[in-house]
Amino acid sequence: MAKKINWAFALILSIINIVPSFGQQFRVLLYTSPDRWHDPTIPIAVEAFRNLAEKHDFELTWAQVNGSGGARNVFTDAFLSKFDVVVFLHSKGYDLSKEQMESFKKFIRDGGGFVGIHGASACKDQELWFQQLVGRVLTDHPEEQTAVLSVLDKSHPATMHLPGRWIWTDEWYSYGQPLTDNQTVLLTVDEKTYDPDRTWGDNNRFTAMGDFHPVSWYQEFDGGRSFYTTLGHLPKAYNDPWFLAHIFGGIYWAATGLGIVR
Repeated sequence: MAKKINWAFALILSIINIVPSFGQQFRVLLYTSPDRWHDPTIPIAVEAFRNLAEKHDFELTWAQVNGSGGARNVFTDAFLSKFDVVVFLHSKGYDLSKEQMESFKKFIRDGGGFVGIHGASACKDQELWFQQLVGRVLTDHPEEQTAVLSVLDKSHPATMHLPGRWIWTDEWYSYGQPLTDNQTVLLTVDEKTYDPDRTWGDNNRFTAMGDFHPVSWYQEFDGGRSFYTTLGHLPKAYNDPWFLAHIFGGIYWAATGLGIVR
C-alpha cells in the first residue's frame, strides 16, 4: 500500500525546500496539487525527486498548493525567477489565477523550462497557451496495462539510456492532434501489445490512436523548453531507475538546453 501524506500539513507549509542550495548546477521547482487519481503516487514521487536531486546535484524545491490561493506565493515573477525549470507532477495548472499564469508565461518566455509528467496533459479546460506548452491534450485512457514502448529518438538525454524496445506498465493516455509544429516525439507505445478497449466494461470509450501513439516528446516553445512524458501514473514507477533516468533527462534538458547528442 502506498504511504499516505498529510496534505493539510503540506498545504500549510506550501513551499518546502527539500534539497538546500550549496552551489548545485540548476534549480528545480516541483509543483503538485491534491488529485484523487494521483494522491497515492505523489509522496513516493516526491521522495524519488529528493533522491534525484542528491544524486545529480541540483537544487529542489517542492511546492504543494491547492485551489484556495495556495499558489499565490509560488507563481509570482519574483519567486519563479529563482528557478531554471518547473515540473508539473500530475498538476494541470487549474489552481493558478490569471495573474499567476501570467507570471508562469513570463518565466517560460524568459527562457525557463517546463516538465510535465503524466496527469499534466489532462488539461482540456485550460487555456490554449498551456495546452500548447504541454504539446497535446489527453482525450481518454484504458485501464493500466503492460505494453511495449519504442524509442524513436535516442539523441535526447531522456531516452539515450533506454533500449530500442522497452516493456512498461502504465496508464496509456491517448491524445488529440499536436498543438505545435516543432515537437520531437521520443517514445511511442505499440497498441498491438495491449488492449485499448479494456475500459472497465464501458464500450463507449475509445482510447486507440492507431499505428502512431506518442507518449513522450519535447519542444522549444515561446522562448522556453518543454518536455512531457505520459509515463508515471503508478507509484512503483518512481522506484525504477530507467524511468527516473527518463525523468531526469527531461529535467536536465529543460533546465539547461544541454544534453542532446546527434
